[in-house]
Amino acid sequence: MSFSFTPEQKQTALWCVLGLALLILILLLGPILMPFIVAAILAYILNPWVDRLCALQLKGIHLPRSLAATLLIVLVIMLILAMVLVMTPILQKQIPQLQDQIPRFFDKANELLGPMLGKLGIHIQLDSAGIKDMITKQLDTSGDEIGKAVLASIRVGGTAVLGMVANLMLIPIVLFYLLLDWHPLMDRLENFIPRRWVGSVKSVASEVDSILAQYLRGQIMVMVVLAIYYSGALAIAGFDLALPVGIITGFLVFIPYLGFGLGLALALIGAFLQFDGFHGLISVAIIYGVGQVLESFILTPRLVGERIGLHPLTVIFALLAFGQLFGFIGILVALPTSAILAVAAKHLRIAYLNSSVYRQS
Repeated sequence: MSFSFTPEQKQTALWCVLGLALLILILLLGPILMPFIVAAILAYILNPWVDRLCALQLKGIHLPRSLAATLLIVLVIMLILAMVLVMTPILQKQIPQLQDQIPRFFDKANELLGPMLGKLGIHIQLDSAGIKDMITKQLDTSGDEIGKAVLASIRVGGTAVLGMVANLMLIPIVLFYLLLDWHPLMDRLENFIPRRWVGSVKSVASEVDSILAQYLRGQIMVMVVLAIYYSGALAIAGFDLALPVGIITGFLVFIPYLGFGLGLALALIGAFLQFDGFHGLISVAIIYGVGQVLESFILTPRLVGERIGLHPLTVIFALLAFGQLFGFIGILVALPTSAILAVAAKHLRIAYLNSSVYRQS
């Protein structure tokens, strides 16, 4: 039995193989794609604003696209620096207080856990002095080995820091060129699409653009509102770390489950260290419970709509899969990319249901 392929089928197979090879190459280059992915996301968000600035006429003079892109990039950098400058003095003030309260943590742990463990026949005493002595003895017995390990970690850590700094410095450069050539780049990508698929691809791209625009704009509003809510609510409850914990919780909401979980953990630790009794823990439970209801039933439906319409299990799988492939940046782009894949899957399903493979009995 022999199979014969038409020239068109051979070309299609060739391009499919080349596309698969390109996908594998992208997966292999995942660790170095961070600045390009971040810059592409920022360019997608900022491009409409660059277009608006270029459309403005200042005393009859059109603003060059290069200048408009530069102004927006500088504005984004200034906003990030302003956030860092606001957070730094707060953390400088609060972290030493947190360190001073660590002995109280061990005392409270002994008070709560000691009687419970004693009933089980386990007698253990947690104290900062004892842990300090244990660490000191360990350092005395294996100082050379620890010293070598520390030096090795410094070398590795120094290389990682240099790589991170280089990536951060590369992001504005890549972002500038993407914003400068955004429309020509989109035209070139469109020219690569087979002519018989242009209409379908543009229709899908328009649908994806609508979903992503709704997701990004709505998510930013949700983040700001929740950061204000958590900071204000924790401050009213008397938390010393209200502002940093509230901002961290609100701004990390765009990472599902992680942002809320991390903020809740920080708030519980702060309540445990700062307050006597359980009223601090109860306050945290009420604040974060109300915040979760506020996000799930009011903010997200009103500001984001149905968002990207993914099942919770799909969201968890997407976060794990993209995190495994691309690290932290993969987690950031997991949901928007999943939205794109969901749109593609919907159109593939429609094409399959209308195909002879499905309809033929």
